[in-house]
Amino acid sequence: MPQEKVKKIKKAIIAVAGSGTRLLPATKSMPKEMLPIVDKPIIQLVVEELVEAGIEDIIFVTRWDKKSLEDHFDHSTALEEDLKKNGKHAAAEEIEKIAEMANFIYVRQKGPYGNGTPVLSAASLVDDEPFVFAFGDDLVKSKVSFTKQMVEDYEKHGNLIIGAQKVTPEEVVRYGIVKLKEGTNQLEDIVEKPSMEDAPSQLATFGRYILNQDIINILRNTPLGKGNELWIADAIKTYVKQGGIVLAEEVKDGEWLTTGDPLNYLKATFSYALEREDIGKDFRKFVDSQCKK
Repeated sequence: MPQEKVKKIKKAIIAVAGSGTRLLPATKSMPKEMLPIVDKPIIQLVVEELVEAGIEDIIFVTRWDKKSLEDHFDHSTALEEDLKKNGKHAAAEEIEKIAEMANFIYVRQKGPYGNGTPVLSAASLVDDEPFVFAFGDDLVKSKVSFTKQMVEDYEKHGNLIIGAQKVTPEEVVRYGIVKLKEGTNQLEDIVEKPSMEDAPSQLATFGRYILNQDIINILRNTPLGKGNELWIADAIKTYVKQGGIVLAEEVKDGEWLTTGDPLNYLKATFSYALEREDIGKDFRKFVDSQCKK
């Protein structure tokens, strides 16, 4: 695709309509995306990654019980004024900035279960332009925003991109696993949650995509797939069969960290805590002391 025809990516859709049942009872009255990674909600870290990539409009696809998430990205005048009154100006400024990071839009999810439904729910807001699609409980900890890495590569070649990372053989059954054309990072196929024996590789897709209107059009005509759900992977497979090019991109200088279950949530929290300048050193000492017991 000629460089001049590649449109700038300024919008992102974030899927945040999941139930978080694997993290009950913590998620009984709190969205899983609002659980803290040290002192920031998971979803704020996702938004910060997108904003670093130049995303200006962030469309959350939500449901009825996500009000606290919406409130988090709004101004809290009483809190801001109280912090200033008590001389906590740095904290007040940090809180104020959250609401100003991007233009936040909220859409209720409608349709069948599946990770393709959020894209259709927000389709009218990303008409005829490329966009980022992200899962609200997937983190990518990297020196340079992974979304920025993807956007910069997209602007070079104009091909759709999916985030990918190698997993263990035992983990392939949990993810969409990609098959690449030999000697390239070009997608040939995706197998959704295969057995170890049927997996074409150990390269798993995760919740970062650069998509376009073609995918939306295909999704509208995609039948429900595995588990009677609408899968983004099925639409991407159709796109590839029709001659479209999709590239699998691995994280440079970083890693994908899922937070959807207790063990992986703890791993993500642990990883971020160790890298904090203010607490990382002391936290590492604490962990070392516990490991020696």
